[in-house]
Parts: sequence; structure tokens; C-alpha cells
Amino acid sequence: MTPEEIKEYILSRYGAEPEYLWPDYPDAFIFRHDGNRKWFAIVMEVQRAKIGLSGEGTARLMNVKCGPLLGGSFIGSPGVVPAWHMNKKNWIGLVLDGEAGEETIKELLEISFDMTGGTNNNKC
Repeated sequence: MTPEEIKEYILSRYGAEPEYLWPDYPDAFIFRHDGNRKWFAIVMEVQRAKIGLSGEGTARLMNVKCGPLLGGSFIGSPGVVPAWHMNKKNWIGLVLDGEAGEETIKELLEISFDMTGGTNNNKC
């Protein structure tokens, strides 16, 4: 999924609009719950080397919360890397280059949404 597709999906599924918190990083945005204001996803550009990817330049990355057991089972799957700039025990990163499948992205968004204050906090 592209960042634009993710924005559309999150708006339609969870009613959350992207928030742009950093003027120096106009391509970085977060999604959070209206009630408790907790983040459930952040999309940003990260140097490829910082997240263990080969090649030069940056990659678009979305961090989601999923807990250590589930996160450990996803790390190493296509397009799934340790989170960048978040607690790596509880968050994982999804590289938005097409390698992580749409169903994986949606499943992990659902888990992150639930774990941060959504409707079902017992999923993970």
C-alpha cells in the first residue's frame, strides 16, 4: 500500500485523519485515537541503512504497535523490519515499497489500533 492508500484506508476504517507534527518533515505523519490521543501508526522516510535495508537513500516506513511476541513472529517477513524511532520491543516497521502485502498491513494496523485503545485490547 502507498501512503495515500493508507491514509484513505485509515480514514474509512477508523475515522482518523493524518496529523503532520513536524514542519521540518512534511512527509511524516501520525494517526491517533480521538479519545486517548495515543498513536497507532506513524509514516515517515528513513535512511535505508538505519532499518537494515540495502541500497542508498530512504524508504517509506510505517511503524505500528503489536507487542514483542507478535512482532517477533513478523520480523523478517517480506517488508517487515524493526521499528525506527519507536520502542523496538512493542513496535515494528512496514516498508511501504510493495513488499509487505496489503493484508499484512491491514492486519497489523488493526492490531495496533486495538492495542493502543481501540475496541478490542485483548488481541495480543
